[in-house]
Order: sequence, then C-alpha cells, then structure tokens
Amino acid sequence: MKLVVMIPAFNEADTIGSVIRDIPRIIPGVDQVEVLVIDDGSTDSTLEEARKAGANKVIVHIKNRGLAATFRDGVEEALAMGADMIVNTDADGQYLGSEIPQLIAPVLNKKADIVLGDRQVRKLSHMPFGKKIGNTISSWVVRRASGLPVTDAQTGFRALSKEAALRLNIISDFTYTQEILVQASDKKLAYAEIPITSMQGPSRKSRLFSSIWSYAKKSGATILRTYRDQKPLRVFGLLGGAVMLIGLLVGSKPGLNYLETGLVSPYIPSAILSAVLLIVGFQTIVVGILADMMANNKRLTESIFYNIRKQTYNSRENK
Repeated sequence: MKLVVMIPAFNEADTIGSVIRDIPRIIPGVDQVEVLVIDDGSTDSTLEEARKAGANKVIVHIKNRGLAATFRDGVEEALAMGADMIVNTDADGQYLGSEIPQLIAPVLNKKADIVLGDRQVRKLSHMPFGKKIGNTISSWVVRRASGLPVTDAQTGFRALSKEAALRLNIISDFTYTQEILVQASDKKLAYAEIPITSMQGPSRKSRLFSSIWSYAKKSGATILRTYRDQKPLRVFGLLGGAVMLIGLLVGSKPGLNYLETGLVSPYIPSAILSAVLLIVGFQTIVVGILADMMANNKRLTESIFYNIRKQTYNSRENK
C-alpha cells in the first residue's frame, strides 16, 4: 500500500520545507509514503527548498497555471508514481502532517473513496468573518448540488483512494474543491470527513481570488457548470418547466376569454408573450433531452478513459 502526499505550491519557500518534514514517513497499514510537490511557476526558491527538505519528486510548471490545473497534474503524477492513496495538503503549513493517518483511515478501511478534513470553520478564530460566511454558503450550495453531507467544501486537506483518483476528471480552470464533490456524488464514490486542526497560515492576500465576491462568482459558476454537466436533464427540465408554467399563467386570461367569447383581442400582448414563453420552455426541455444524451456519451467516454488509465498505471506498477 503506497501513499503519495501531494503538495501544490506557488511561492512557498518559507513554509514548504517544514510542511514536507512534518509528513510522517511511517504510517500503520501503509508500506511506503512518498512526497510529491507541484511547483506552479514559483519565482522564489520553493523548488530548491522542496528538494532540500526531502520531496521524492517535484514537477514544475514553467508558468503559473492555477490551483485546478496544479491539482489535476498532481493526481496524474501521483498515479504514475504508483499511488494506492493520495493525500492533498497545502504548502503554507495550514494543515498538520501528523493528522494524515486519521485522514486516510477511512480509505485504508475501505469505508470511503474521498475523505475531507473538516476545519470546523465556525470555531476558527484566525479566519476572517467574510471568509467564514463565504465558506458556509459555498458548503451549503455543494451539499444541495451533490447530496453529500459536506461541512467544509473548501478544505484543501483531503484523501483520495486510487479508484477515486482514476474516476475523477477535473474540468474547471479555477478550483477543484467543489467540482470533485459534485462528481463524486454522480460517480457514486463513498464520502467521509473527519475533524482536523487548522493552523493560521501566512498573513497575505489570497492568490486564488481578489475578493470574496470574486470567489463567490467563480466558485458558484464552477458548481453550476459541474452540476449542469452531470445532471443536464434535471437542470434544463426544471428551467424549461418553470418557463412553461409562467407561460401558462400569463396565457390564462387570454385562454379563458377565448373560451367564453371566442376572442383574444383584449389580451393580444399577453397571448403573444404566453406563446413565446411556452415555445422557449419547450425548446429548453428539448435541449435538456439532447444534453442528457450527450451526458450519457460523456459517461461512456469517461468509462473508457477510466479503463485506459487503470491499465496504463497498473502496467507501470508491474514493470
């Protein structure tokens, strides 16, 4: 059983060394622990500090590509390294390496494919109030979209089984945190979370978003896009049904008047608007049906991709 701990890093020279050294290399139930650092275009000495601290492998993005791309590349590289489990942690020292054994326990015990470390955000004295509100709202939206009992959707401290790593496909260019959870629900992956300790990281402006509103906009778009792609018939069906219902309500007076008098003339604008809404609603439902057919093809493609990845990585391990 091999565990790869992956650490996305961008200009984290001051903390990356201590984060790597804090990772336990002997864990009950795990035969081998390796550390993978993904240097996302750092302009400081992050790369050198990571190697000096004992990272088993470092991959480098020449240019900063963002958190989602860095996470995606890290998962692929961890699988190539022969990982049976993958832990993602932050390079700023926010999470404790000593809590990795608790984090991976549900995966080791075959009780979960994805485990999130719950920072218990409401209790954090060092997290700004605005971020707490944003985290709470985001976690609520993810719970509604995924159906999973997610408490802390934004946490970067999470464990994946090999099966989960093979099945998940990160599409977003912004962040992976919410997309993974919506996909996990759709792919029927077992979910768990454990309470963890969250340390205060370096005091600095967020590198992921310029403001809480910017983050809300981008992360909301990511959740909606992922949910739309996973359940298009539900999304377009509800939207089209709502438009058609409004069309029926708008057209109720012209309809009743026509039944009583045989005339629509007093309500011609309402009748036209009703007809337009009914047509648009019907077309939206048709789009949903077509999108659902495309989603089925996407699932088939992902299944083929999963089998190819599985065979590829298994063959590498057997060499």
